[in-house]
Amino acid sequence: QVQLVESGGGSVQAGGSLRLSCAASGYAYSRTCMGWFRQIPGKEREGVGQIDTGVGNTYYADSVKDRFTISQDNAKNTVYLQMNNLKPEDTATYYCAARLDHCYTLHKFFFIYWGQGTQVTVSS
Repeated sequence: QVQLVESGGGSVQAGGSLRLSCAASGYAYSRTCMGWFRQIPGKEREGVGQIDTGVGNTYYADSVKDRFTISQDNAKNTVYLQMNNLKPEDTATYYCAARLDHCYTLHKFFFIYWGQGTQVTVSS
């Protein structure tokens, strides 16, 4: 059974940092695309970034570029989202997702598997 489990969410002051983790199991993690998305209630789920697991190439939405960094531990089938200089507008539920192909468009429609989400709240 495929499982994607996020952890590491919480509350932080603006300017602070958090690191989210996504542990994957039940499928071949290598040579896939792992994505991070976020959703604010009443708004569309939007892409944050993604990583080609086989080669480690990363891609980011402009809104988080230079503040967020995606990395991975292949031995653990785990992807991380390091979030620095957090802003109130980063407040959302964050989800990890997977597609069984290389990374292409960062859009929710192209990802097959999803985690349960973890809440991030940034106060001003």
